Amino acid sequence: MTAITTSTDESIKLAEQYGAHNYHPLPVVVCQASGAWVTDVDGREYLDLLSAYSSLNFGHGHPALLEAAHRQLDRLTLTSRAVHADLLGPFSRALADLAGMQTVLLMNTGAEAVESGLKVARKWGYDVKGVPPEQASIIVCAGGFHGRTISIVSFSTDPVVKDGFGPYTPGFRVVPYGDADAVAAAIDGTTVAVLVEPIQGEAGVVVPPTGYLTALRKLCTDQQVLLIADEIQSGLGRTGATFACEHENVRPDAYLLGKALGGGILPVSAMVADRSVLGVLHPGEHGSTFGANPLACAVGLAVIDLLNTGEFQRRATTLGARMHQRLAELPSGKVAEVRGRGLWAGVVLAPGMPPARAICERLLDRGMIVKDTHENTLRLAPPLVITEADLDHALTTLHDVLAAS
Repeated sequence: MTAITTSTDESIKLAEQYGAHNYHPLPVVVCQASGAWVTDVDGREYLDLLSAYSSLNFGHGHPALLEAAHRQLDRLTLTSRAVHADLLGPFSRALADLAGMQTVLLMNTGAEAVESGLKVARKWGYDVKGVPPEQASIIVCAGGFHGRTISIVSFSTDPVVKDGFGPYTPGFRVVPYGDADAVAAAIDGTTVAVLVEPIQGEAGVVVPPTGYLTALRKLCTDQQVLLIADEIQSGLGRTGATFACEHENVRPDAYLLGKALGGGILPVSAMVADRSVLGVLHPGEHGSTFGANPLACAVGLAVIDLLNTGEFQRRATTLGARMHQRLAELPSGKVAEVRGRGLWAGVVLAPGMPPARAICERLLDRGMIVKDTHENTLRLAPPLVITEADLDHALTTLHDVLAAS
């Protein structure tokens, strides 16, 4: 058996020597975790305020999710879709019911869910709307983040993920986020979908103006265009509702889900829509070897059971209100803006402050894991299982670090 290193320095050295440098992680090597806390290889504990970008909404090692995974590991882990597996139907039904829709397309990663949404929207446009072949267009939003595949980076406005990867996939129109009039102006007879994050996560937890999603829903209905909501980060309890679209009582034509759907145990993603949308797919046109594997279905079912209790949505609402109240009290002159909803926030640092990365490193020294985005913003997304005392401790620490910076 290959030896596993236990030294922080050696672990980081090996990762940098043998791993592609496609991430810039904080200098900590985690080896164990429970709830909202992680432990590094030197035995030091840290409060996780990132939740793997909302993948760990239910915390590290939730007992119900671990039990479901362990039980399924002893039974069946993979069949491929050449045959039926016993949990595929029950999981698909449970997820469709959770979303109030009829049909589920199961994949693995969030980017795969988005790619699935793009493919289905184009097929729907040709088969149902009657868009001429090869002419389908999809409206997307500036500042959005939907993954890093070629088609997705083709419409990204972030040069870090886009530059140097052309030629780019055509068929996308980029409009300002939060501007329904811009969406209306971009729609024409070739438009098959509007792809939108109800709250932009990677951009720094950007909440659109009230009424934006409602306006998009009306536009899409009036113009026979699909409204596709990327709730990979915002969905499954993070904002205080099961789906962030619910805050405006909006029902999109499709949800794109991932991250927390796998319970922090394995990648599980999905496109959920009515049969009138997903019914355009036929055997062989789209799929995945590991998508809908039995282990994923078992964990996903357990995740839905947790969401159906309503406990995590309530925690995100209550603790989120407490968090935002405390964030509003951060030192004046240190913070330009605080954005967010539920147990999710972006803290924009004031001009003249150190880079957000430097603040994250100072928080790490104080036992807090927070990640920066776009150089001047701190992202906070604690697990929904975090205790009130731990949350208060984290926010006090953030206040002290900013005050001293």
